[in-house]
Order: sequence, then structure tokens, then C-alpha cells
Amino acid sequence: MANKKVKKAGQAAQSARSNPYVQRLIDDEDLRQSLVTSFESARDAYGRLSNGKSPAKQLFEDKKLQKHIRETAGGVRDASVALYEAPKKQKSGGGFGRVLLLGVVGGAVALALSEGLRKKVLDALFGAEEEFEYTSTTSSPSSTPTAGTAA
Repeated sequence: MANKKVKKAGQAAQSARSNPYVQRLIDDEDLRQSLVTSFESARDAYGRLSNGKSPAKQLFEDKKLQKHIRETAGGVRDASVALYEAPKKQKSGGGFGRVLLLGVVGGAVALALSEGLRKKVLDALFGAEEEFEYTSTTSSPSSTPTAGTAA
């Protein structure tokens, strides 16, 4: 029975250790200090409120109580910001963007290396290349006057 409890507690501890918020709490000294400061300020504020006087009157008139409440709120705000910025878990590889990039790079390499593929792509984009034969519309002079003959 005790062995099962120990095993269950070990699994719970391992699960908590892998939580990014708990990891941030373990690693971040400023976060821990902020939590301790806010706890101490809240405890002091509670002590001042529980002295028997009217809480409403104390909230408006007691400057030390107001200071403790401000410190508590500031510490809690700092801690929540630090926890909100906890490291996110890495997404697993793959994804549409990576596949698309791989396809574009592979296509560019194939076009660069294969002349037949380049011709097919150019034909698909701009139409088939037409055979062009040049025929002159001007007649070539068949009898040119020679320099030795005078008229």
C-alpha cells in the first residue's frame, strides 16, 4: 500500500516538474522573491485589518495598510507577468510551412538541374516555341555592275 502511494507521489512530482509554470518558478529567483514579498505584504495587511477597528475606515485612513495592499498588488502583478511569459512548449516538427518550403526548394533545384523540365515549364507558361524560318522579302541583286565597265 505504501509503495503505491510513493509511486503515485513520484509520478505527480514528475508531472509537476514538466509543467512550464512550475519550471519557471523553480528557475526564476525574481519570481520567487516577488511571491514572497507579496505574501508578506498581504499578511501584514491582514494583521492591520484584524485589529478590531472598522475595515472600511481603516482602508481609507490607514496609510500603512494602503502601502501593504499596494505592495501585495504589485508583487502579484509581477508574479503573474513572469508566469504568463513562461517558456512555451516546443511544437513538434513538420507542419504545412515546412512542407511547402521543402517543395519550393526541391522544385527550384529540379528546374536548375534539368533542361528538359525547364523547357516543359517554359512551354506551359508561355506556350510552345514556334519554329521560325526567315525569308527575305527583298530581292538580292543578281547582276551588280562591275567597277571596270563604264557607261
